[in-house]
Amino acid sequence: MTSNFVNTQDGVAIFYKDWGPRDARPIVFHHGWPLSSDDWDAQMLYFLDKGYRVVAHDRRGHGRSAQVSDGHDMDHYAADASAVAEHLDLRNAVHIGHSTGGGEVARYVAKFGQPQGRVAKAVLVSAVPPLMVKSASNPGGTPIEVFDGFRTALAANRAQFYIDVAAGPFYGFNRPGAKVSQGVIDNWWRQGMTGSAKAHYEGIKAFSETDQTEDLKSIDVPTLVLQGDDDQVVPYADASLLQAKLLKNSTLKIYPGFPHGMLTTHADVINPDLLAFAGA
Repeated sequence: MTSNFVNTQDGVAIFYKDWGPRDARPIVFHHGWPLSSDDWDAQMLYFLDKGYRVVAHDRRGHGRSAQVSDGHDMDHYAADASAVAEHLDLRNAVHIGHSTGGGEVARYVAKFGQPQGRVAKAVLVSAVPPLMVKSASNPGGTPIEVFDGFRTALAANRAQFYIDVAAGPFYGFNRPGAKVSQGVIDNWWRQGMTGSAKAHYEGIKAFSETDQTEDLKSIDVPTLVLQGDDDQVVPYADASLLQAKLLKNSTLKIYPGFPHGMLTTHADVINPDLLAFAGA
């Protein structure tokens, strides 16, 4: 088991984990905002036990990667992911992205993975494409005022904002009868606070205002689309349902009652579904 850094073309040190047999099929994980590769613990250990090579990196400005001032946009996110894939020479890989990481996967596969012949399959979990913000062309989107509220809360008291997100809508812990885990809340807060306030602030624009319609249309590899219908962060009607329509070769699965952070709260259900798709 190793962890290391790779330098991108613009000189940013990106932290990555690379576990398992080098000749095994790689599963590459792309985390959500404002977290780190640690958010994939339940999946990386699961797939490692199944004989896969598992790889995950911290997005620039997140986790242990360099807290650079610039490049907090989907193009740089995808290019940084490509730097890791090229450095490790990953081929026939399955790329799995959650939330903002799903947008990163879509942009990476479209711009780098497919043209380079490195990607075999993709998975979008509770992912942000095609476009989150409400506009004339996206009337079902989330109003810009919501994302402005995120920015205001982050700038005013990032530490409290991150507690509120994790303890509330992210995992559905604000729902009646929810089984709340303080450890999960604390771990979300820990990951978030490890990263850069500037990267997280600018990342809100990246995940909410990047139109990835053309990315989705250009993806040819088999793509699994997963989301819970009680996702309070990324409304599924404006995300996974549209993704499945835009993708050429997609399989859609909606989980009744599952929250945005279902990879953590319902790993026992999601992991076998990911395995079935990866190994098919």
